[in-house]
Amino acid sequence: MSTDDQAFDELRREVRRLRDREEIRDCVMRHARGVDRHDVELTNACYHSDGVARYGSTVIPGPEHGQWSNEAHTGRFALHLHHITTHNCEIDGDVAYCESYVVGTFLSPDQRRASMVSGRYFDQLERRDGAWRIAVRRTVVDICLEGDASFLGAFRGSEIDVRDFWSRRDLSYQRPLDVETPAPAWH
Repeated sequence: MSTDDQAFDELRREVRRLRDREEIRDCVMRHARGVDRHDVELTNACYHSDGVARYGSTVIPGPEHGQWSNEAHTGRFALHLHHITTHNCEIDGDVAYCESYVVGTFLSPDQRRASMVSGRYFDQLERRDGAWRIAVRRTVVDICLEGDASFLGAFRGSEIDVRDFWSRRDLSYQRPLDVETPAPAWH
């Protein structure tokens, strides 16, 4: 094999590694978006059919995660956002082991209190039929803070209506995106 062939093979392996890493990160990010938009289809698509997630002592089959998540958040919060930050990923062939920091922000139903939970997702993703999806997810909560959220009323002037945030009416689904499409309403 020539030096050029070796260099090309090395480049091909590096591109595959980078592409795998990005597809894995995209899966973790899509999961957070699906949860925050209450998009059952998007959330469930992040898992293999035999995938599972564990939150505390609760184990949820991946294909049921979207519905479980919506039920867990609805009524307990007026709004929630999951922010994925530090993401570490070790790829070994068709299996990847990831640790992703998550900061969850949660607004109480009366919109007067807010909580911030910082924790980590430990994921084993697997590439099957060319697609990276979660096979196993474990979670750990590291820090939880709670505080007054009354400043939000002064900032936006009214309470939120989650029907726009927790649906495909959310601005993040608008295609094409333009400056005239109304953002989710604060009522």
